[in-house]
Amino acid sequence: MFYHGIMWEYVTREYPVLSPRRTARRKRGAEQLWDRIHLIEQFGLEPVHLLEADEHYDAVRCIQECLAFGDTVFAFDRVQLPMWQLSKHEIGVEILDLRTCTAIYTIRHETKVEGYFPSTPCFRDLMPMKFS
Repeated sequence: MFYHGIMWEYVTREYPVLSPRRTARRKRGAEQLWDRIHLIEQFGLEPVHLLEADEHYDAVRCIQECLAFGDTVFAFDRVQLPMWQLSKHEIGVEILDLRTCTAIYTIRHETKVEGYFPSTPCFRDLMPMKFS
């Protein structure tokens, strides 16, 4: 499984497809700019980041770590190729179609997930340990 953490406000703005190319002009700050340039130099583009679960890096850990990047986590059985290995447990893709997610985890109870994803299971809880 693959997991992507994001703030719900960005989901509503970028739905249905996440692509760093579409949001590049809104990036601010030296650190974000340096990261973007480094990734473009290394891969030829700025990829969307996801964590990949395996037997040593389970779903609960992925969800917890993704929550550091946003209040909502999207889970995917598979992602669209091409795919780049960014680190031991992190992969990158050129675009991420949110409509292909298999589950959504959010710590915001007021989020209107069902309006965008009516047939996708959504798990709401204040304790990510209960997501498993």
